[in-house]
Parts: sequence; C-alpha cells; structure tokens
Amino acid sequence: MVKSVSFKEELAKRSQEAEEILKQYGTMSERSYQETVMEAMEYSLFAGGKRLRPILLAETFRMFGGRGKIVEPFMAAIEMIHTYSLVHDDLPAMDNDEYRRGKKTTHVVYGEDMAILTGDALLNYAFETAGRAFDQADASDGSLRRVATAMQILARKAGIYGMVGGQTFDVEAENKQLALTEEQLLFIFTLKTSALIESALMTGAVLAGADEVQTAVLEQVGRNVGIAFQIRDDILDVTGTQEVLGKPIGSDEKNNKITYVTLKGLEQAEADVHQFSKKAQELLSQLPLQSGFLNELIASLTDRMK
Repeated sequence: MVKSVSFKEELAKRSQEAEEILKQYGTMSERSYQETVMEAMEYSLFAGGKRLRPILLAETFRMFGGRGKIVEPFMAAIEMIHTYSLVHDDLPAMDNDEYRRGKKTTHVVYGEDMAILTGDALLNYAFETAGRAFDQADASDGSLRRVATAMQILARKAGIYGMVGGQTFDVEAENKQLALTEEQLLFIFTLKTSALIESALMTGAVLAGADEVQTAVLEQVGRNVGIAFQIRDDILDVTGTQEVLGKPIGSDEKNNKITYVTLKGLEQAEADVHQFSKKAQELLSQLPLQSGFLNELIASLTDRMK
C-alpha cells in the first residue's frame, strides 16, 4: 500500500510535536549526585523512535473533541513507560541486545546496574509526569475524574495485567524452552505489545470525555493493532536488515525463541498481519467519530519496514 505524501507529512509533523512534548517533560533540570541516572534516562528517551504511542493518544483525544494541554503529561508518560520497557528488554538477562535504533543500548553505555536503575526511574517518573495533569483538572467540569480514570488505565496496562505480565510469560517460555501454542503466543502479544497501544487509544479518548462503550471499542482496536505490530516485528527479525532496523536481526533465532513466524510460517504471518489490521479498522468504523489520520496510521503499521 503506497502512502500519500500528505499522510507522511502529517505523521512527521505529529512525531515532531510528540518529540517536543517529550523534551519538555523528560528533560531533567534539578541535578545532584543522582546525575548519572538522569543522563541515562535522557539518553534512552531521546535515542529516537516513532513516538507511536503518544501520537495515538493525542489523536483519540482530538477525535473525541479534546482541547487544551491536559493530554500532554500523558503523552510524555506513555513514551517513558515504553522506553523503560526497551531499556530492560535489552539487558543481558533479557534479550542481551547491544544496539537499539542504531545506537548503543543503555546497558552498554552506562553499565547493567545503571540500566536497571534507568528503567526503574523512567517508570516511576512516568507516573510523576502523568500526575501533573491533575494540576490542569477541575472537579466542576469532570476533568478531575477523567484524569483519575486515565491514570488507572495507564497503570493497569503497564503492570501485571498488561505489559509486565506479558513480558513475564515471554521470559519464562524462553527460559523453559516451551513449545508455545498460538493461543499462548497471542496472550504474550496482547499483554506485552498491545497493552500500551490499548492504553494510548483509551487514555486519549477518556481524557476527552469518551464513554465506557466507546473506550471498550478502542481497547479492541488497540489489541488488534498491537498484535499486527508484533507479528510484523517477528517478520522483520527474519527479513529485515540491521542497517534499516537499527538493531541486530535474528535475535529471536539466536535465543531459540518461538515466534509467530516459526509457529505459522512467513506467508501466513504476512496474511495475519493484514487480517488483524483490517479488524482494527472495522472496529474503528463502529465509532460515531472518525479519524482519517488514525485509519491511515493503522494501515501504515502493516507495511512498515522498521
């Protein structure tokens, strides 16, 4: 599928907007003896990336009529949570990767001990940052309650019923060399990858005043997008190059890891990426409010090369 120039330009614009917000909230000013971990946090945060999650969060906020800057702390927070997960993923005890986005990983630059602390610090600072939205909220117009609900969603999707839970089973399956079923693999994908994408879509909508039914639909949209995204990752680990991806390829094979490709084959994996992406767009069409940009963004994830 060929993307229009206008979509690419709009995506670049929104990526830059997310980058500026991340710099605003993620640049540490007060420093003392803990300066090293702050430096490592900034190194990890500003190493590049698609900024997909804050872009998704901002778009559903706009789609449901959201106005103002109350969304910005959550945009920064969700990218901090995503970044902490990458820092920990790259550790020797996990994937043991030396490159991420074409740069040395945090543990290579700062040491394993500091990388662990960096991940911990980013997760904690994410919630400190999201909490700044309360300063802009008002009980009289319902925004105080919306911020509280958004915090609950963010916390749950990042925790044991979300990303951490998925990562736990993923690590155990790899360590025990489990012959994963498709159901088990999709469980990992849903929690490890989809959860933060679900959180982005849901949180933005909730902050703008979406109701529970609409939020539940967006959760399912995010689930299908996340699964498609992770299957594409598994495909790229086989078909991609380090120069394009900015990280080593073949790491799944090196770690004897069961992936969607090893389970179902490359051809079926390609077909299923498109099927999950199509399902996400069908669900999105059920909502009374539509976003052409969001539809194009979901479609672009299907065809990405990195």
